[in-house]
Amino acid sequence: MPKPQSQAQWQEQMARRILEVVRSELYLELRFLNPVLSALPWQCAENGTALYTDGLSLRFLPPHIIELWQHNRKALSRAYLHTVFHCLFRHLWLRGARNKDLWGLACDIAVEYSLDHLGVASLSRPLSWTRTQLYEQLRAAGPVAAGPIYRHLALHCTPEQLQKLFREFFVDEHGLWPGEKPMAPPMVSAGQDWEKRGRQVESEQQRQQSEAGQSGKALSAQIKAGQSRRSYRDFLRRFAVLREEPHLDPDSFDLGFYSYGLQVYGNMPLLEPLETRESTKIHDLVIVLDTSQSTSGELVKGFLTETFTLLRSTGSFFSRCRLRILQCDDAVRQDTALQSPDELDAYLHSFTLLGGGGTDFRPAFCHVDRLVAAGQMALPRGLLYFTDGKGIFPEKPPKYDTAFLFLGEGPETPPWAMRLVLDSEEFAPAPPPSAPFWEDDWQPDEHIM
Repeated sequence: MPKPQSQAQWQEQMARRILEVVRSELYLELRFLNPVLSALPWQCAENGTALYTDGLSLRFLPPHIIELWQHNRKALSRAYLHTVFHCLFRHLWLRGARNKDLWGLACDIAVEYSLDHLGVASLSRPLSWTRTQLYEQLRAAGPVAAGPIYRHLALHCTPEQLQKLFREFFVDEHGLWPGEKPMAPPMVSAGQDWEKRGRQVESEQQRQQSEAGQSGKALSAQIKAGQSRRSYRDFLRRFAVLREEPHLDPDSFDLGFYSYGLQVYGNMPLLEPLETRESTKIHDLVIVLDTSQSTSGELVKGFLTETFTLLRSTGSFFSRCRLRILQCDDAVRQDTALQSPDELDAYLHSFTLLGGGGTDFRPAFCHVDRLVAAGQMALPRGLLYFTDGKGIFPEKPPKYDTAFLFLGEGPETPPWAMRLVLDSEEFAPAPPPSAPFWEDDWQPDEHIM
């Protein structure tokens, strides 16, 4: 005879069945989302909102799932997509130095905007006056994505207005999202996987244009915003190399043989521990800073601070590194070689922006080529060119990997160069509101539980 179920077990079983039905209905309505609707494994939670995510799983609270199923199925379907869309738009991995709570609100607005423009009857809901007004303001300001929304909220909304928006757009909690500390490897890998899924969704949209309709345009804009503002931390890994470095590795030898040799032969162990190990880190890298008249010194220093922080916090440097910092507008104004993490701090502390002329990318490449030809530096693993505007590109590709990092969309780069679009808030974020807009004791309405 089977063992009787407890109430909690019954609720979890019923909640899982409900989620299966919700997911199946979403499959039928939005087939181009098939790559992402099952990407998050379900995990039962003991508290929180009905649905929320940590980027690795979809947490659900059984009593709230059952109650929503009974009273507001449309809200349950929207909540499911809302949580999945946070991952699809890579909101969990793009916060950077932004204010946590304001970033969470901006992400919720971005997701709800997409849901409100899907054009699917089973998910549609009447737009409130608050949403209608805000959507018009956001469309007038530019692309509707989490980054621009964050900037708009920080610059144009009072704490009272933010509190009203928080109540209007709250759906799921973000307490398990990554913080300011370096992400664990599973989270980094999850972010890369979601970027791939975003490209798969875009491909599905192109094959199903008649079905996607306006929803395809809204989602595509959000997905591309997440891809173009991909994590700078992830991008730096492209320039890592595999090398040996001094490091005692006690797991690489048999301790029994080692001890036996010491006992029998005195100070002659039978097997010495390896004194080196292979590590994938950044070694030879050139960073060029555009110091033309249009460049903000605050943004340049913010970029350097973020780069140095990533290199140090993730252990990306070998014990002896070779990092070269060039300041360049239409000519190379300064060339600084840094060879240890301590020198990074000293350089940043005394950093002064030099230049103010036009933008020409060629002098930096000529300078590096001359140093390599003269034997004054090794061929670099890569060159990062941080710029905010248009310039003259070299006609021939260099012998090393090159990436142009643009603030804003920037011009098209030559085929031989990588291109990354950065958001200025990643390095010099807009100021957060002067007073908190959230309420710790506030409870969401029943439609979001």
